[in-house]
Amino acid sequence: MKIIQLPPHKRENVLPLPVVLISTISKAGICNAAPWGNITPILRPLNLIVLASWLRRDTLDNIRETGEFVVNVPPAAMVEKVMICARNYPPEVDEFEKAGLVPRPSSVVAPPGIEGSIAWMECRLVEEILRENYALVIGQVEHLEVNDRYATGEGDIDIESARPLCMVCGNGGIRYTYPVDAGRFAPFSEMFIKKS
Repeated sequence: MKIIQLPPHKRENVLPLPVVLISTISKAGICNAAPWGNITPILRPLNLIVLASWLRRDTLDNIRETGEFVVNVPPAAMVEKVMICARNYPPEVDEFEKAGLVPRPSSVVAPPGIEGSIAWMECRLVEEILRENYALVIGQVEHLEVNDRYATGEGDIDIESARPLCMVCGNGGIRYTYPVDAGRFAPFSEMFIKKS
C-alpha cells in the first residue's frame, strides 16, 4: 500500500459532503437558492443545524437580515439545477427563475422551499459565530417535512429512490455522487454496551 499525502486544506477531497440548497428571501423580496456542502446537524436529538459560510454570500446576508432560511435536500436528479444556483449571480438575481426551480410555500418561515426536494427544514437563526474569514450559522429547525415519494411510512428516507445528492471535491472540481445502501442496518440499541 502506498500512502499519498495531501495538504490539510484538501480534507474535502477525502470527506464526502451532503449537498443541500439553502433558500432565503431578501428584504427586497428576491428569492435566493444556493448550494451548500458545509452543513451538519448538531448532535442528535437536538433540533439545531450549523452551516459554515464565507463572509460574502447573499445567503448569509439574507439570513442576517430576516433570521430565516430553508434547507432543501435535493435528489441527484436535480444536480444541473444545483449547478445553475452555484454560479456567482448578483444579489438582485432570483436563482429560482434562473434554475427553473418551483417555489414551495413554507409553513412557519417566509422563504419558500423548493418543489421536488427530498425534505425541507424550515429554520430560524439562533446564533452567528463570526470569525475573520468565515461565519458559522446556527439555526433551529422549526418545521421538518419529508417528501412521501422518497420516504417510508415512518419518515425514514428510502436511499434507493431518493438518491440524496452528495459531493467529493477534487483537484480540478467537484464530483457529484449519492449514497448507496451498504446492506447493514444497525438499531441504535446496538451502540450501547449491555451491563452484566
